[in-house]
Amino acid sequence: MIRLDIAHLPSGATPKPVWLRWSGTDATPADADRLWQAYLRRFDIEHTFRLFKQTLGWTSPKIRTPEAADRWTWLILAAYTQLRLARPLTADLRRPWERPTPPDRLTPARVRRDFRHMRPQAACPAQAPRHSRPGPGRPPGRKNTRPTPRHDVHTPRKTPSANQRTKKSTTPRPRRTGQRSS
Repeated sequence: MIRLDIAHLPSGATPKPVWLRWSGTDATPADADRLWQAYLRRFDIEHTFRLFKQTLGWTSPKIRTPEAADRWTWLILAAYTQLRLARPLTADLRRPWERPTPPDRLTPARVRRDFRHMRPQAACPAQAPRHSRPGPGRPPGRKNTRPTPRHDVHTPRKTPSANQRTKKSTTPRPRRTGQRSS
């Protein structure tokens, strides 16, 4: 175990020691520095995956095939790259509790906040789509050979309120047993 003592924190709070595990023997100060740098990289990676999942919706769609999952992952990576490249073009729209950050150090979440103001000013490489008649589709009379898998949707039943409940009869009907009497 390696104990790292931090001299001061940017917030001014009292620093607590950080304990890191080292699996080798005879750790040197250089090893402790490398271990600290690896810990910081891990922290950045975890926050990147959190951004992918929560903000960019990496895990939100229900994808049917592995190929579609790969395409969705590449789209998320393209969106992340676009946010990284748009850093110098956006302003720092920060929350009241956040500190100002220089434009080259903005996080993708902060870039995303101002992205709607920046996008209309950026040049659009594609032209507007032209209207055309719809495609031919499936020929008439031919059945769909690959129907899309459908899943039942669970809709909870609405419970009747107290004033909508039906009263039970005081003279109950006889129970039907399926046999006829003659």
